[in-house]
Amino acid sequence: MSLDEAPRVLTDLGDRVAEAAPGQGGALWRLAESGRQLDANLVRLAPGAVVGEHAENELDVLLLVVAGGGELEDATGARRALAPQALVWLPRTSRRSLRAGPAGLVYLTVHRRRPGMSIRDPEAAGRGVPRTAAADEGGEGPCMLDRVCPECGRLNERARAAVCERCGTPLPSTAP
Repeated sequence: MSLDEAPRVLTDLGDRVAEAAPGQGGALWRLAESGRQLDANLVRLAPGAVVGEHAENELDVLLLVVAGGGELEDATGARRALAPQALVWLPRTSRRSLRAGPAGLVYLTVHRRRPGMSIRDPEAAGRGVPRTAAADEGGEGPCMLDRVCPECGRLNERARAAVCERCGTPLPSTAP
């Protein structure tokens, strides 16, 4: 077993929250190990911020509330309170929105990693030429995290928008 394959502690979520600048929203930490099969993100929403209704059409997502609180609303309008230690399963295709409470909302999302998009020579596939590790790296921002404004929490409609459609705050980049 190589050192890269050994189990290890990656971070302390409480430390990530404590070390973030006051009022800092958006991703506080991301899983970035090469060769991983999972994606994970620690996200903070400001008090009252909303991640508008959306669905993840390809992946189930686990959401763990780390700090603060808020509510989850599903497509039927049913609302569920979110408090620290709440673990929520968000099945693929389920429509949902999140609203941070007065103390804000800090949560961890975990899901299977999306494969990177690549163009491959179809003749190479027919000859049994294997994919390279570099071709499998990549993927896209999980759960549309690159569309969530770190200031107001809005889920922006346009992919790869540079600024928030509501407040004009620059959006996080998903570029490496």
